[in-house]
Amino acid sequence: MSNTIIVGIGGIGLSNKEGDIIKTLALGSCVGVMLYSPKLKLAGLIHIALPESRINPELAKERPCYFADTGIPFLFNSLTKFGCLLYSDLVVKIAGGANIMDPQQRFDIGTRNVLAVKKNLWRYKLGPLAEDTADTISRTVKFEVDTGRITLSSPSIGEWEI
Repeated sequence: MSNTIIVGIGGIGLSNKEGDIIKTLALGSCVGVMLYSPKLKLAGLIHIALPESRINPELAKERPCYFADTGIPFLFNSLTKFGCLLYSDLVVKIAGGANIMDPQQRFDIGTRNVLAVKKNLWRYKLGPLAEDTADTISRTVKFEVDTGRITLSSPSIGEWEI
């Protein structure tokens, strides 16, 4: 039976169950990080809101996936609980990091989030195989556990895959 796991801001979704879908809605400046093990049919998705946890250590303890520097290690650690021990077997994809409601890029949170995600992935000697980042659109991510297929959608564009 199919199950949809909804991941909110600062949340995580993990599954190795056939038919499951992991979904996160409306990634603006936030970044969705998707890791997939084709061998284990194991999918993990986190919804990162900010690059660095030092601005709010209390929130980082409560919701580590809210920040890139605590969320990515938390995601990798969570995957090991499902038997994923070889990170080199993982397929990494990212989406989001848009500049929404910041036309002058004064805060540039989207770009800073993407850079922080990549920096933290590099610590595991990994980088995204595919990404759909930047621009000024909000993205919804649908991640199929069986296949690792990732479909993005946006009201202004429609649907596409990465």
